[in-house]
Amino acid sequence: MQFLMNRLRERLWVKPMIACVLSVAGVALAHLVDSIPIDWKVPEIAQGSIVDLLKVIAASMLGVATFAVASMVAAYASTGQSATERAFPLVIADDVSQNALSIFVGAFIFAIIGLSATTNDYFGKPGRFTLFVLTLLTLVIVVLVFVRWVDSIARLGRLGAVIARVERAAAEAMARRTRLPCMGGMVAFGPPAGLAFHSLASGYLQRVDMDALQRIAAERKLRITLAVAPGALIVCSRPIGYVLPDGQDAGTIEPDLIAKAFTIGPLRQFDEDPGFGLVVLTEIGSRALSPGINDPGTAIVVLNAVYRIFDAWTHPDFGVEPDHDRVEVPPLSLDDMFNDIFPPLARDGAGVLEIALHLQWVCGELGRCGDPHLRAVAQRQADEALARSAAALDFAPDLAQLRRRHADYWEPFDAQHVAHHAEFARYENAASNA
Repeated sequence: MQFLMNRLRERLWVKPMIACVLSVAGVALAHLVDSIPIDWKVPEIAQGSIVDLLKVIAASMLGVATFAVASMVAAYASTGQSATERAFPLVIADDVSQNALSIFVGAFIFAIIGLSATTNDYFGKPGRFTLFVLTLLTLVIVVLVFVRWVDSIARLGRLGAVIARVERAAAEAMARRTRLPCMGGMVAFGPPAGLAFHSLASGYLQRVDMDALQRIAAERKLRITLAVAPGALIVCSRPIGYVLPDGQDAGTIEPDLIAKAFTIGPLRQFDEDPGFGLVVLTEIGSRALSPGINDPGTAIVVLNAVYRIFDAWTHPDFGVEPDHDRVEVPPLSLDDMFNDIFPPLARDGAGVLEIALHLQWVCGELGRCGDPHLRAVAQRQADEALARSAAALDFAPDLAQLRRRHADYWEPFDAQHVAHHAEFARYENAASNA
């Protein structure tokens, strides 16, 4: 249900349609009040005052809604130009903008229907009073939403706001996979065995229905081992999992039925794929480092976001009792996630000292977190980044400073470390004398 709701949030027509239905229901409610057999002691509201208010709303809301759509489209276009197209679903799912557009469209529909009903004497005294109250409430909501939306639209599509949204999506997906390392299933160790089953379509794996797989496996006494995880590129020729009978009384194996538990689409989704958020952050950083843009500051912001995501990461506890004990899932691979992030940034920023230094800082600080595996992966990325920068940096003092930063994190304080400091000091003295 959460996966479906997230997809609906990425459709601009859903909330405006709900607002239109509620607007029609509001006018119907005012008429329903007339039919309630109660002696209503309400003030007499002149029909002309209601008509005037509704005319103001109807005349202004259509223009405001058109302006809102134009502003949102401009923000969406800015996202693709300054950040990356992969971040578009997160920007379009902005609740403030969608709620504002929905309120504006809903208020316009409410005014049109209420105006038509009022001018045709559709309401009695209680109905006119109810419609008057609903009209005033609509005006208050419109003003409050408009003020809040103006503050939000000024940031929507800005590079900093996009990076923050991508970071939040990646952090949430990472936290979910840390809490459920194998999506609630067992850990898949070693090479899979059993009858292979294939996907019915090609594309990216967006979601795995673990409940459906557990139900099938329990009913037929099977064990299912997945060969892929959300975010993997699926092709029909490669198996996506394996089925193994669990005992002599195992039921029939229907690979096509099992394959229906896998949601495959043309695009990756952020929900259950932590690596996708990291890839999108890397794309933003690499774009900022392109010669045409030349914005190292944005790349540093991206590296800071990556550091915060992994700084909050803790080694998953595989000893937790799984909810799906008949389904085995491969855990997250730190090597794969680090390979998605650091090599592109290290390649594009190899000749920029600020990026090279900050990349060493991020890897070094992550290596100090206490997790041995994370330290080993971070050190390998730091070594490769240093090698790339050594081939790209022409100014010897810059390279000496970078080597010293690398040595501060990864090398013991020995003769080699002292030599790096001496080399850097020699270049500083030469520059001072010059």
